[in-house]
Amino acid sequence: MQSTIYSSITEGKAGNKKKLALLIDPDKFTSVDVVKNAESVGVDYIFVGGSLLSKGNFSACVETIKQNTKLPVVIFPGHIDQVSPDADGILFLSLISGRNAENLIGKHVMAAPILKKTKLEIIPTGYMLIDGGKITTALYMSNTVPIPHDKNDIAACTALAGEMLGLKLIYMDTGSGAEKHVALKMIKEVKKSISIPLIIGGGIRTPEDAYEVCKAGADMIVIGTIAEQSPQLIEQIAKAVHYTQPIKEKGTTGL
Repeated sequence: MQSTIYSSITEGKAGNKKKLALLIDPDKFTSVDVVKNAESVGVDYIFVGGSLLSKGNFSACVETIKQNTKLPVVIFPGHIDQVSPDADGILFLSLISGRNAENLIGKHVMAAPILKKTKLEIIPTGYMLIDGGKITTALYMSNTVPIPHDKNDIAACTALAGEMLGLKLIYMDTGSGAEKHVALKMIKEVKKSISIPLIIGGGIRTPEDAYEVCKAGADMIVIGTIAEQSPQLIEQIAKAVHYTQPIKEKGTTGL
């Protein structure tokens, strides 16, 4: 790749060109078709990771994905053992919405010497869990309390603190399988408070969701569950993200 992953994200932000990432859960990854389809319909990045790995092989999953796509493959780690030198980069997540020291710095200390031996592009990222209407695996495994869905001021101040600490991205997430995505008002408030790129994940199920979240201020959105359930919707979501305008397609729901 001619440019780094982070520079491509910041260039997109500067040019108001929204980005789309597809999150692959190694525990649920069974076919390369979803990856091939993602590249053909306009997905920008493949994220790989999950809060719990009980069946899948993380390294094998990353290797298989890399063999079947030219898209940048970025690790979205749920644990320190979710590292593969075959990936292109890693979001070095610090859970700034919680008060669990292990997820703020503890696990990072253990992962740092491992990461230093790789050529992965390491992107320091402030990770914020937001209440999405149900207890998700991410919430349970992190042993933290999410920011309430309507506490925009807390979210904005938390994101601002993350930027002041030197983090390069803010990632707000309601978690896989969440009933709802981050509130649009909260996205707008956070967007106004920071100057670094803003990523929104969790609960985005339709092109309309994607359009509204991008319009509210997201520089990138992340989809996962919907891609597994309805791969045909990825193209409509990609169009809504990249064009940032309502899109109606015959036989689809949403916009």
